[in-house]
This record gives sequence, structure tokens and C-alpha cells, in this order.
Amino acid sequence: MASASHRRPLRKRRAALVWAVAVTAVGLLVSLVIVLRPGGEPDTVRTAAGTAAGAGPSASPTTRKPTPAPKPSTASPTPRRTPAAAVSATTPPARPSPAAPRASAPRPASGAAPLAGRIKPGTTYDGVATHYDAKDGDGACLYGPSPDLMVAAMNHTDYETSQACGAYILVRAASGASVTVRITNECPLPCAPGQLDLSKEAFAKLAGLSAGRIPVTWSLLSPSTSDTVSVRYKTGSSRHWCGIQALGHRNPLARLEVRTGSGWSRLTRTEYNYFLSPDGTGCGGSLRLTDIYGEQLTVDGITIRPDTVQPTRVQFTRR
Repeated sequence: MASASHRRPLRKRRAALVWAVAVTAVGLLVSLVIVLRPGGEPDTVRTAAGTAAGAGPSASPTTRKPTPAPKPSTASPTPRRTPAAAVSATTPPARPSPAAPRASAPRPASGAAPLAGRIKPGTTYDGVATHYDAKDGDGACLYGPSPDLMVAAMNHTDYETSQACGAYILVRAASGASVTVRITNECPLPCAPGQLDLSKEAFAKLAGLSAGRIPVTWSLLSPSTSDTVSVRYKTGSSRHWCGIQALGHRNPLARLEVRTGSGWSRLTRTEYNYFLSPDGTGCGGSLRLTDIYGEQLTVDGITIRPDTVQPTRVQFTRR
């Protein structure tokens, strides 16, 4: 009797266990169906869970997805090309700026003197004229005594490191009187730009010396002359150092060059109107003279004879 009463509860327990297993199996089956459903929401959850698990293979898809992010890097050349295109697009407007000098280069058209300094042909300058005692006509240009005293000193600014030396200037007074002078000297400060200090002899052609100072206009002149250009070597010149000067040129001189083994070498002009070769390059050899209009004269056969004026057979064209 005791064993029978003991068996009954066992059956109840088994029945309860069977029901629990059945319920669990049904639950598992439902979850499997949901999980295996294509595109189901839990699939996304599972991927995220796998990534959170930290397993290397499951993390690699995440890092590979951005790998297409090289697309930005492949796209980066496009932005670079765009600026390049923008620059090339702006270049055409910039090109007119080099062309602007050509447009504003009527200066050569008006004066046709590309090598002119401050004093340009075809231009009339306003200024004042004063006078000084020129004595023998020599001055800062170191030409030596002048055969006539129709000479003048150019103000310091327009003298321009002796570039004005030898220039012929037509000077006109308000009265209508005029005189042609040759620049042989420099008028130091306070001589103002535009001012000419004339020899007394030249000033007297315009007004009485008692006037002292008169308003004038003046312009560059290319006179007629039968003289030819001369050349002189400075005191102390040799094959190792020399100073060279050109005299009697009709038009202002822009350059003096000496011939070397590799061509022509341009010498530096001094305030006292000599062109220096400090190492003797070209001393005693061929010379090339260029005026402000760009005309060139080649001179041969000038030897090193210091302080001696040696004539040539050439002269610049009248303008």
C-alpha cells in the first residue's frame, strides 16, 4: 500500500515534465522560424550581437564596409582638379596683364626709345632755368673743355647717374626765345626735377642775366652734326682695369659693351660718365655702343691710350 501511494506523484511529475519540455520545444521552434526568416529584424540584431562579441572575422565586415570609403579618396582628385580648372579659368584674365605693358607701351610708339631713362624723346618738360659760370664748359660728365659754351647742368634727378650726359636739349622761354644746349654737368640738390642750370652764355639767349630764374619748357633733341663719335680711356686704364667713355654721340648713350670670348659684356656706368671694367674684361678690344633708341654701333681698333680722344668713323642716326 505504501508503494502504490508513492508511484502516483511520480506520474504527476512526469506529466508536468513532459508539458515543460513540449512548451520549451515550441518556443525554440518559433524563435528559429523568426531567426531564419530572410530580412527579419532579429537578423540585424544577431549581426550586431556578433560584432559586440569581438570576434575578428565578425568585425572585419564592419571595417570592410568603410573600405569603399576610399571612394572619398578617389573622389579627392576631383576636388583637386576643380581648383586646377579654376586656376586655369582665372589664368586667361591674368594674361591680359602681361599684355597691358604692350597696351601701355605707346611710350616706344611716342618716343620710339625703349632704352630711354627719365628723359624721353617726344616729351616736353616744364621747369625753370637758372645760370652759372660754366668757365670752359667742362663739368661732372668729364668731357673736358667744350668748343662752345652752349652747355648746361641737368638737375640731379634727371641727371640719373650720368645718363643725361651728352644729351642735346632744346630750351624755350615764355617769351618765345629758344636755345639748344648740351648737357655736360650736374646741378646738385636743391636743383629740382625739371630744372636746368644754363651757362651764362646760353641763359643770355633767353633772358637777361639779371632775371636769375625764369620758367621754361624743354625737350630732347637729335641734332644734325658732321662729327663722329670718339672714345677715350680713363687715366690709369690697362689690360687689368679700365674706364671707357664715349664722346660726341648725337643721341643719349644707353649702353657700352665690350667683346669677350662668349659675346658682349655690358659695363657699369658711373656718375662721372665712364663705363668701368674692374677686372680688365674687354679692355683694348672691340666696343659696342647703344643709344636710347636701340641703335648699335660697333667700334674696332681703339687701343688703350689713357686720356687720349680717339675718333671713330661712326655716328648714331638723327631722329
